[in-house]
Amino acid sequence: MPIQGPLRELGIHDVFQLLDLSRKTGRLRVSSALRDNEGTVLFRDGRVVSATIRSNPHPLGAVLLRAGRITEQELAQARDAQQASETPRRLGEVLVDLGIMSLRDLERFIRRQIETVIFELLSWQEGFFSFVETPIDTAGIEGLTSIPTECLLMEGARRLDEWTQIQQRVPHLGVVPVLAETGQAQPAPVLELLPNEWEVLAIIDGERDVRTLAATLGRSEFDVAKIVFGLLTTGVISLVVTPEAPPASAEDWAAALAEAREALVANRLDEALSAAESAVAAAPGSAEARTVLARVLFRSGREAEGEEELRLALEADALHPDAHMESARVAARRGQLAKAIRHWQQVVAACPDTPAAEQARHATVHASRLAAMLEAVDA
Repeated sequence: MPIQGPLRELGIHDVFQLLDLSRKTGRLRVSSALRDNEGTVLFRDGRVVSATIRSNPHPLGAVLLRAGRITEQELAQARDAQQASETPRRLGEVLVDLGIMSLRDLERFIRRQIETVIFELLSWQEGFFSFVETPIDTAGIEGLTSIPTECLLMEGARRLDEWTQIQQRVPHLGVVPVLAETGQAQPAPVLELLPNEWEVLAIIDGERDVRTLAATLGRSEFDVAKIVFGLLTTGVISLVVTPEAPPASAEDWAAALAEAREALVANRLDEALSAAESAVAAAPGSAEARTVLARVLFRSGREAEGEEELRLALEADALHPDAHMESARVAARRGQLAKAIRHWQQVVAACPDTPAAEQARHATVHASRLAAMLEAVDA
């Protein structure tokens, strides 16, 4: 039976700690509808052996190229050897066998990839997690790195403290770095930067914000924000600070909600999800917007996240008829007739003279009859 739940009730830090202490082996999935992102972490005996995230799917070859650890020719040589092999082989294994890099270097880069994903996931405060206990197939895992979860959590806590310091100068990831102006009478300062700092500085154009710079480089948002903080402190750059998320008007919220409903009817699920998330982002306390997002998630097969959105909808408005109607549908599909009837009764109580209430009354009658029949059969 999977271990699952919303991150609002059990934080991601606690989830990792639970899997560590119980020495679990299996697959953890962490998803966020609002971020439109999902991460997967593989555990063996409570230790992390692999971690990937949808927003940063850079394979090992691309990471090694960007770091200057291998050349295009060496990567092509390793790819050819990999394809020529009679048995499936991992790229890292081939690179080591060809003498292009040492096993120690390979493990170091793989560990860095895993840490980047884990530290990103540890910053999530909303979303849903699901852990399934299952044997781990190492065929698709680069290297055999095994990292103690406790070490990752300690480093994650340290980074959180560092984030607090960074945010004193870089308030959010939506700020835009620009090159600082120097007076004509003042000579340009001599810069002594590390290669990764030059990499960030080279693509600062006064248009891309910190989040976009990180995505362009395939680097973690934390690493880029830290470099921006350093460049800002030394006076090399300045920031254009704007509100990270300007408040949406009521018209924008209504338009996003209408777009989500229309796309859902037409079964354009990607469009529906994007529009519903925009509506929720504009009005997080709207039970109506969260109910529409829940419908999209259920239609997309993301039931656990849909349930979480329904819970938040009813938390925002305990009497919202649409949220109760959707909750009743979910319960009825699962054969939880008593639970469905309770939600339909709430619909009738909330809006007794509406078509929704009439539909709820009919559904209650039929569900009650079915429940009675099932009880008779069991007897």
